Amino acid sequence: MIEPIAVISTDFGVVTILGSPSNGCRIYAQDDGWQSHADRAGVSLSYYVHALYGLVAQADARTVLMIGCGGGILGSMLTAAGLAVTIVDINPTSFSIAREFFALSPEIECHACDGADFLRRHDRRYDVIIVDAFNGGAIPKHLQSAEFFLLAQRRLNTAGHIFVNVLLDHDFDWTADDIAFSLAMTGLEIQMLDTQGDIDRNAIVIGSGAGRLQPPTVLIVPDIQHEQIADALGNMRFRTWRKSRPVKEMINYLVRMIAPE
Repeated sequence: MIEPIAVISTDFGVVTILGSPSNGCRIYAQDDGWQSHADRAGVSLSYYVHALYGLVAQADARTVLMIGCGGGILGSMLTAAGLAVTIVDINPTSFSIAREFFALSPEIECHACDGADFLRRHDRRYDVIIVDAFNGGAIPKHLQSAEFFLLAQRRLNTAGHIFVNVLLDHDFDWTADDIAFSLAMTGLEIQMLDTQGDIDRNAIVIGSGAGRLQPPTVLIVPDIQHEQIADALGNMRFRTWRKSRPVKEMINYLVRMIAPE
């Protein structure tokens, strides 16, 4: 049974914290979606977070920049593994929510600002940059652009990686492919981890400066739902990103770009 714990108004929308008295799980909900979901020990119950964790582990990273906070669960998991984590979020209230309800690690360096602005103002380099930021259920347009990814690449160490978490409605949703196209402008090697055929799913677009990565596995087993998470992660596959669209779909796409709703 999931029950509301708190409803918090912020300058960027209303955040609802949900929880289960029976198993102790916590949920960070905003924009009609769950941005974070963790067990009582703070381990994520979202398969895509375990995918990102497994990819970061392969990257042999020491320093990680995360753009987007939510409950900060992945950041805390990476910090517990000995990585130095910095989180940037445009909503300063996210950090206080993450600390109060999700035990955000005090070792994490937090900055309340736009992700692109942070990269412009700071010249520190990272082994991994993770983009997991949403506004109204979509990644802000400027965080999908080639300009942004070129800026992010300049903040990567030589063998660094950029990971972008993307929400897809269905197989005809080109969001991840468009992001892959923008990310490819950096010259990084592109991979896409996806579950084709599923609706309302997460995909991860990868830009790598150190060769191709392998499909991730569950490295930290949560208290509950571990079989479902392992199955969902096991169903993710690397697929070729689509560089061209059918003519009709391309026309519709260009119309939306020229005259957005």
